[in-house]
Amino acid sequence: MNDNIVCIGSKPVMDYGTAIQQVLASSDSVRLKTRGKAISHAVSAAEVTRNRFITDLKGKSINIGTEELKPETGRSRNVSSITIRLKKEVK
Repeated sequence: MNDNIVCIGSKPVMDYGTAIQQVLASSDSVRLKTRGKAISHAVSAAEVTRNRFITDLKGKSINIGTEELKPETGRSRNVSSITIRLKKEVK
């Protein structure tokens, strides 16, 4: 398992900001992964961290896609997904 991934869900945005800071304490980059309705939380967590806590943090890449969820019962459905990679800027 990769240690520099933060999976974003429905917790408060500041909780994810803290998690991002913890990852960046031991690494120079972090990936935020989420899907569905939590995509806006991932964007907010990235921006809060960049603007309030680690100002030398830059967005390096954003990957978007679609994942197919197959529940045990019922129809499968497509859900949007996003991965945001942030990296500390070397000065």
